[in-house]
Amino acid sequence: MSVLAVGAVMGIAVERLVEGQKRAQRRAYWQGRNAGKRGDKPVRLIKDGLADAAKTKTSATDQLACVMEAKFSARPLLNRPEANLFKALDAAVIARNPGWQVMAQVSLGEFLASPDKDAYWAVNSKRVDFALMDPDARVVHAIEYQGTGHHQAGGAAAARDAVKKEALRKAGIGYHEVVAGHTTAGELKRLVEKLVPANG
Repeated sequence: MSVLAVGAVMGIAVERLVEGQKRAQRRAYWQGRNAGKRGDKPVRLIKDGLADAAKTKTSATDQLACVMEAKFSARPLLNRPEANLFKALDAAVIARNPGWQVMAQVSLGEFLASPDKDAYWAVNSKRVDFALMDPDARVVHAIEYQGTGHHQAGGAAAARDAVKKEALRKAGIGYHEVVAGHTTAGELKRLVEKLVPANG
């Protein structure tokens, strides 16, 4: 009987150890993934001592092994209402000024910089639904699509929006909302005319 008890305890201990190792590997993978993104463009991080992030980075070999074992499938970048808005917005922007472009699902970390590393990481992976980019590849305006379920997410969505708005405001980038069921095609066209200078 005591042999069974000892065996059970050892089995549980081994199981916990294995699970702990798997959890540590997952944590290291995600830290490495995020650190890898940060490391791609160190020019954005002006403070000293930011190389710490690289210390936690999982090697590209480990990442490749993980990816090789996983299954992947393609999926749409935008849902149907977002795709419809993108087409209308893109057509209106090109008609107004072909030098401007509409980009979809853009990470703030790709077009914002800050010497404050904590502030930068607070916005780095947050996204705007659409970014209006001028002929010099600078994002000038961000457009958020507020779908029917957006405000049902409660305080979390409002808090995320507030973070994005403040970072964009400080960078001098306009923030505008298009609300599902409330913004007409005419209103969208007038918004584009307000935001995008006419060609020539």
